[in-house]
Amino acid sequence: MQIAIIQTEAADFDTNINFHSQNLWPRLYTGSSEVINVRSNCYSPIFHDLKKVATGMELFFRLLDFLGAGFPDTQRFPGPICDTRSSNMSVLLCVADVHTEAVQAALAKQKERGKMAVPMPSKRRSLVVQSSMDAYTPPDTSSGSEGEGSMQGEGTPTSSQSSINMENWISRAIHGSTTSSTTSSSSTQSGGSGAASRLADVMGQTHLGKSGKPPFNYNLHTYLHLSTSVCLSCWLSNSIPPVGVCVCGYCVPVGGRVSAKIQQLVNTLKRPKRPPLREFFVDDFEELLEVQQPDPNQPKAEGAQMLAMRGEQLGVVTNWPLSLEAALQRWGTISPKAPCLTTMDTNGKPLYILTYGKLWTRSMKVAYNILHKLGSKQEPMLRPGDRVALVFPNNDPAAFMVAFYGCLLAEVVPVPIEVPLTRKDAGSQQIGFLLGSCGVTVALTSDACHKGLPKSPTGEIPQFKGWPKLLWFVTESKHLSKPPRDWFPHIKDANNETAYIEYKTCKDGSVLGVTVMRIALLTHCQALTQSCGYTEAETIVNVLDFKKDVGLWHGILTSVMNMMHVISIPYSLMKVNPLSWIQKVCQYKAKVACVKSRDMHWALVAHRDQRDINLSSLRMLVVADGANPWSVSSCDAFLNVFQSKGLKPEVICPCASSPEALTVAIRRPTDDSNQPPGRGVLSMQGLSHGVIRVDSEEKLSVLTLQDVGTVMPGALMCVVRPDGVPQLCKTDEIGELCVGSIATGTSYYGLSGMTKNTFEVSVGALISEYPFTRTGLLGFVGPGGLCFIAGKMDGLMVVGGRRHNADDIVATALAVEPMKFVYRGRIAVFSISVLHDERIVVVAEQRPDSTEEDSFQWMSRVLQAIDGIHQVGVYCLALVPSNTLPKTPLGGIHLSESKQLFLEGSLHPCNVLMCPHTCVTNLPKPRQKQPEIGPASVMVGNLVSGKRIAQASGRDLGQMEDNDQARKVCVLCCSLRFLFLSEVLQWRAQTTPEHVLYTLLNCRGTIASSLTCVQLHKRAEKIATMLAERGHLQDGDHVALVYPPGIDLIAAFYGCLYAGCVPITVRPPHPQNIATTLPTVKMIVEVSRSACMMTTAVICKLLRSKEASAAVDVRSWPPVLDTDDLPKKKPPLLYKPSNPDTLAYLDFSVSTTGMLAGVKMSHTATSAFCRSIKLQCELYPSREVAICLDPYCGLGFVLWCLCSVYSGHQSILIPPSELEVNPALWLLAVSQYKVRDTFCSYSVMELCTKGLGLQTESLKSRGLDLSRVRTCVVVAEERPRIALTQSFSKLFKDLGLHPRAVSTSFGCRVNLAVCLQGTSGPDPTTVYVDMRALRHDRVRLVERGSPHSLPLMESGKILPGVRIIIANPETKGPLGDSHLGEIWVCSGHNASGYFTVYGDEALQSDHFTSRLSFGDTQTIWARTGYLGFLRRTELTDASGERHDALYVVGALDEAMELRGMRYHPIDIETSVIRTHKSITECAVFTWTNLLVVVVELDGSEQEALDLVPLVTNVVLEEHYLIVGVVVVVDIGVIPINSRGEKQRMHLRDGFLADQLDPIYVAYNM
Repeated sequence: MQIAIIQTEAADFDTNINFHSQNLWPRLYTGSSEVINVRSNCYSPIFHDLKKVATGMELFFRLLDFLGAGFPDTQRFPGPICDTRSSNMSVLLCVADVHTEAVQAALAKQKERGKMAVPMPSKRRSLVVQSSMDAYTPPDTSSGSEGEGSMQGEGTPTSSQSSINMENWISRAIHGSTTSSTTSSSSTQSGGSGAASRLADVMGQTHLGKSGKPPFNYNLHTYLHLSTSVCLSCWLSNSIPPVGVCVCGYCVPVGGRVSAKIQQLVNTLKRPKRPPLREFFVDDFEELLEVQQPDPNQPKAEGAQMLAMRGEQLGVVTNWPLSLEAALQRWGTISPKAPCLTTMDTNGKPLYILTYGKLWTRSMKVAYNILHKLGSKQEPMLRPGDRVALVFPNNDPAAFMVAFYGCLLAEVVPVPIEVPLTRKDAGSQQIGFLLGSCGVTVALTSDACHKGLPKSPTGEIPQFKGWPKLLWFVTESKHLSKPPRDWFPHIKDANNETAYIEYKTCKDGSVLGVTVMRIALLTHCQALTQSCGYTEAETIVNVLDFKKDVGLWHGILTSVMNMMHVISIPYSLMKVNPLSWIQKVCQYKAKVACVKSRDMHWALVAHRDQRDINLSSLRMLVVADGANPWSVSSCDAFLNVFQSKGLKPEVICPCASSPEALTVAIRRPTDDSNQPPGRGVLSMQGLSHGVIRVDSEEKLSVLTLQDVGTVMPGALMCVVRPDGVPQLCKTDEIGELCVGSIATGTSYYGLSGMTKNTFEVSVGALISEYPFTRTGLLGFVGPGGLCFIAGKMDGLMVVGGRRHNADDIVATALAVEPMKFVYRGRIAVFSISVLHDERIVVVAEQRPDSTEEDSFQWMSRVLQAIDGIHQVGVYCLALVPSNTLPKTPLGGIHLSESKQLFLEGSLHPCNVLMCPHTCVTNLPKPRQKQPEIGPASVMVGNLVSGKRIAQASGRDLGQMEDNDQARKVCVLCCSLRFLFLSEVLQWRAQTTPEHVLYTLLNCRGTIASSLTCVQLHKRAEKIATMLAERGHLQDGDHVALVYPPGIDLIAAFYGCLYAGCVPITVRPPHPQNIATTLPTVKMIVEVSRSACMMTTAVICKLLRSKEASAAVDVRSWPPVLDTDDLPKKKPPLLYKPSNPDTLAYLDFSVSTTGMLAGVKMSHTATSAFCRSIKLQCELYPSREVAICLDPYCGLGFVLWCLCSVYSGHQSILIPPSELEVNPALWLLAVSQYKVRDTFCSYSVMELCTKGLGLQTESLKSRGLDLSRVRTCVVVAEERPRIALTQSFSKLFKDLGLHPRAVSTSFGCRVNLAVCLQGTSGPDPTTVYVDMRALRHDRVRLVERGSPHSLPLMESGKILPGVRIIIANPETKGPLGDSHLGEIWVCSGHNASGYFTVYGDEALQSDHFTSRLSFGDTQTIWARTGYLGFLRRTELTDASGERHDALYVVGALDEAMELRGMRYHPIDIETSVIRTHKSITECAVFTWTNLLVVVVELDGSEQEALDLVPLVTNVVLEEHYLIVGVVVVVDIGVIPINSRGEKQRMHLRDGFLADQLDPIYVAYNM
C-alpha cells in the first residue's frame, strides 16, 4: 500500500509533501488513487478567483468521493462543509461514518450474492423470557468504556407470533427446493438409502407419551435386520412390499420442522466458501506439523527501513519544581487558597473544594500517621519504600489525592486499586495476588468506603479471595493525629526510587504492577506540561478514572505541578446526566477537558435537551482512547454537532498511552484552525498481513485512523516487528511502538524476566540514552512524525496466519444497527485456541426489547459484515442478557473474565450462533485408503507380511478333562446322552426332583417364587398340553412368549420345547407407554410368524385394552393363550426332535443402530453354548449364581432360562426393573446368598454406581459383604465401558469387592457369547491405543496418559470351543497381530442364520458362512460386525500358553464414515460428556453427512446455550470434526435399551420428526 499525509495550499494548490520514501508517498495531484488521506490547508483561506475555487472544490470532492466511496448523496456530508461567505471559515472533512457506510455496502454486496439464510435455532418457549418493555436503558457506552452502575432489565421478549413468523421465514428460505432422500454415512449398514427419511416420517405418526420421553427400559425400534429395510407402517398395514420397495405413503422425505431446518443448513453449507488454508498437519500416527508456507500473493513491505523518530527537546523551565512533592509544598505554602480539586455530587453541584493549602497539610498528616502511628516505635509497620494499597471509590478523588501525596511525602509506594465490593468482583482475586507479591500489608481508604466494605458478623472486614491479610487505615483527618510542629517530611529531588505502582490487567486476566520511578514521574509531568501547554491556574475538567492512566497523569499529578484547578466528574453523575462534563466546561470556562470517546458519544445523545452551550473556552479536548478505531467517528460526530457551539476543530487532541510507556503520543493543541487532523484509510487486507496498503478496488475493507499526534518531548520512538527478536519495521509496515525515554515505567514488580522483555528492549543498531520500552500498541509513524495506532498487542488475534485486532471487529459490529438490538458499549471480542489456530468470539449484551428473530437477524448481519470487511470468519457470536457480562470496577467489560466464563460454560447466553464450517479450514487431510494385504502376500505358516496372523481360540471342548468324578458323570450325561435341553430337564426331574433351579426375588429382597426340577418339568408338561389342545399347534410352529422377567417365562419356554414348538421371547409392552412399545411387540410377532402368543392374564388384558387398540390393530393378533389357567392333565407324549440341527428357538434383538434382527438357534448350538459357559464358569449343582439381566435375548436369555437346567446350578433371578425401587437389591442378594458368580448389565451397574454412591457406609453397617464374589461379569454387545467398571470397583472396594472380579463379556447376533472371563485364567488386561490411528483402522499402542490415548479393556476370555480371527472387512483377508479388523468367529454355538421373511440368502451367507479370501479358505466363519484386534500378551493361561487378548473397538454398523475416517460414537460422546458438569448423557449420529450431537442437561435451562460452544470445541479439538447440529434436551430423552446401550437411530428418528421437545437446537454454520 502507498500512504500519504499531504499538505495542500489552497492559494495555488501546489502540493507540498513530506516523504519518508519517494516510491511510497505519491503526489496527490497526479491523479493517483492510492492516497489514504489528506492533511490540507485548503479549507480556511479565501478563494481569490472562481477558477481557483473550482479547482480547489474539484480536488476536495475527489477526496471526499475517495474517502466516502459508496456514500448516498444525502448522507455524504453530515454537517457543515464550507462557507465561502466568511473570510476565515473552516470546511469540515467528515469521515465519521466511513466504517458504517462500508459495513452497509458490504452487507448489500452479500445480499447481491444471494447468501443463503441461516436457519434460526430452535428454542423451547420457556427459555424465551418475557421481560419488561419499559425497563430502564442507560446511555450507551463505547466498548472500551469504563463506567459504574448496572443496567436494568434482562431476558429476551418475543412476539406471540414469533414461531409462526419463524416458520414462514424458513419456508421462504427453502421455498421451491425439494428434499431428496439422503442417507447418513451409516445408511449402508442401516438397510438402504432413504432409511432415515422414511423412518422419520413413520416415527412422526407415533408419540413418546405424555412426557415426550422414552420409558426406562425402552429398547425396540422400527428397523428390521432383514435383506431389506421395511418401515413399521408397512408391517402394521400388512402390505409387505417386494424386496427393497415400500408401498406405504410414509416412505418419503421428512417434512417436519427440524429436518427442514437441517436441509436448509445443508443447502447453505453447500455454497462455496473461502478456499481452505494449506493443510498443515497430517492426522496420522505422529501428527507431524508442517511449517505453513506463506501465500506468495500476500502483500509484503516494500519501503525502506524506518528511522527512529525523536520528539522535540524537553524544555527546561527555571521555575519547574525538582520533585512533585516540592511542587505541592510550594503551592501549599504560597497559594494555600488556590483551588486544587472540586468534586461533584450526583446532582452536578459542587460537593467539596480541596485547596492546595488543605492538600498540603492533610498529606503531611497522612504521611506522619502512616510512618509513626502504625505498629510501635521499635517496629513500625511501614518504612520508606514499603508498598501501600490505596482503596478509594470513584466518587471521592479528594481523599485519594490526599492519600496519594501523603504516601509520596512518607516515601512509601502507593498501589492504587479498585474498591472490592464483593468477593465475586471480576479480577479481584488477581488484584489480591498483585498485593501479595508487592508485600502490601496496609490499605488506606476513606471513612465512607470503609463503612461500605463487606463485614463479617463480628464487624471485621473479611479477607477477600486471593488477598493478603490487610490492616485497613482510614485517612480522614478526624481519625488522624496531628504531627508535631517540628516534624516535616523530607522532600528530596526526584530520584530513581519507586514513586508508585500502577496495576495492569493482561490479556489472560493476570494483573501486573508497573513501577514508575520518581524521576520518571516528574519528567512525564514536565513532558505533558510542554505538550499540552499547561499554565498555572488553568481549569481542567476530568471525566476519567483518577486512579490510573490518563486520568491520574493529568488530573492528579500534572495538575499539581502546574497549580491547576481540576473539576472531577464522577461516573455516577455521567449516568444521570451525560452532558454534565460539557456543562462544567461552560460553567467554569475550562481550558482543558479529559474524556473518552464514550463521553463524547453520550453528549451527542443528550445534547438536544440542553441549550446555551458554549465550548469556546476549550483550547484542548484530550481524548484518552483516541487510538481506538471507533474514536474517529465519535470525534468527528462530536465536532460536527458542537462546532456551532463554539468548539474549534483543532481543540480535539487524541492521545495514545499504555501503562508501561505512560503517554506515548498526543496531538498538540494549535492556534491554527486550518490544520485539520491527519487521517489514514488503510486496507484491512494489508493490515492483516502487517503492511500498510490502500484498498483502491473494494473500498469496503478499510480502517479509518486518526493520528494521535507526535512523539512526546525528550522521547525516541521506533516501530519494531511484534514477533521474535526486536527488529525495526519498514516504513510501510505495522509494528509495535517502542519508546526510549526516562518518562516510562521501569519494571513489572517482582518479575525480572518479563521486565527484561518489556522495559529493557534493545533494537538493532539503534543507540538510545535509555532502553526502549514496549508500549503494547500496534501502529506506524507517518510523515511529519505523526503517530497512527492500528490496535493493541493485547487485542491482537492471529487467525490463519493473518492479524486481526479486537477493536476493529468491535467497530464493525457496532456499525451494524448498533442501537436497535445490542448495547453499544457492551461488546466483547476475544479469541480462543481451537484446533491449532485462534478463533474469534464475539459476545454482546442484548437489549431486553429485542425479539428472537430481530436478534438473530442482527447476528447474521454481523457475521456477514465481519466476513466482508475483514475477510475472516467469526467462530462464535453470542448474545447475553443485559447487564450480565462481568464488569471492570468502572463499568467496562472485563474481557479476560468474560472469556473465562465462556470457556467454563458459565456465560449463560440467550442466543448463540456458531460458524465452525465457515471458520475452520485447517482440518487434517482426509484418509487415503492404503493398499491392504492381498492374496499375493507371502504367507509362511501363521505369518502374513512378517506378522503373526491375528487368530486365537478358547480351550478345545473335546479334550477338556474334569478331575471331579461326579462332575465328569454329569458332563458326560449332559453332553453325550442328551442332545436336547428338554431331555436334560426330564433327566434332572427324575434324578434330583427337589433340587431348586430358580429363585425369583422381589424388590424387598424376599423370595417371590422358586422352581425345583420336578416343578419346572410338570409345569412345562401342562403348557405343552395347552399348546396342543387350545392352540392346535403342530411341530415346528412358532410361539411368541410375552412375559415379564420371572418364572413363567422359563416354564413357557420348556413347555414349547416339550410340544415341539419354536419359542420367541418378547418383551411385554410398557403399561405407561403402550403407544410406542406395543407396535414393536406386534412387529416381532408378525416378523417371527408366530402362530400364537402365550402370556399372563394381566398382559392378555393389556393387549386387548383401548390404549392397545389405538396403537395397533388388535384384531390381527394371533391366538393369545393365558398360562395362568393351565390344564390339569399331562400330554400323552413329549416331543423329541429327530435332528439336533433343527430349530430350538428364535432370538430377536434390536441393535444400537435400530436393527431388529432375529437369529436361529439350533438344538446343537444351544447345547454347545450351555456346555461352553458351564466349563468356562465352572458351574455345577452346588453353585449359586445371581443374575440381574433382562431375559429376552442374547446371553441374558441363555443365563436366565437355559444354563441352570443344563448345569444344575441354582440361579437367583433379580429383574432389573426391581432396582428402580431398591437400587441395593442386587448387591444385597449377592451378599445374602454368598454368591461367588454374578452377571449384570451396564444399566444395572450404572444404577448401582449412581444410586448407592453415598450409601456405602450404611450398606456396610447392614452387613453387605462382597468379598466372596469371584466373578462379576457385565453382559454386553459393545466395547467395555472401562470408566464405569472402574468406578464400580472403586466404589464398592470397601465392601470387599476385589477389582479383578469385575470383567465383561462380548457377544453379538451371530454368536451370542464369544468371550466371558470365567473363573480361571489371567486377569483382564488394559491397553492404551492412539485414537487418531483407530480412525485410520490402525492400532498404535501408547503409554497411559499420552495425548489422544484411549483405554481399551479386554472383553473377557475366549469361550471353550470358539475360534477367532481378525479379517479385513472389505477384502476378507486375514490381518496381522495388533491390526484392527472385523472379528470373525467359528464355534459350535454360532447361530444358524437370520430368520428372514423373503428367503434372500445373500445377507445370510455373508454373515454366517464367510470364508477368508486367502490363507485358510476352508474354514466357515461368522462375521460379528464388530471391529477389534487380538494381541498376544506376556501372561499365560491355564494350559501354560501365552494368553491372546481380544479387544473390541466398536460395531461396524454404528461407526460413522466422516472425511474418509471411521469414527465410533462412544469416543465422541465420552469427550462431550467431559466438557461440562451439567452434561449427564450424550449421543451422536449423522444425517446427510452432518454430525448431530444430542446432550442431556442436568441443570437450569439457562445453561443450555453454554453447552453449544463447548461441545463444538471439544469435538473439533479431539476428533477433528465439525459439529453440524447441537441439540440440548432434558434428562432421560436419549433412549437406552435393557443392556444399557443407547438407541441412537431411534433418537435420530425422534429428532427428525420433532418429537424430542428439545430445550435448544443450534445449527452450526
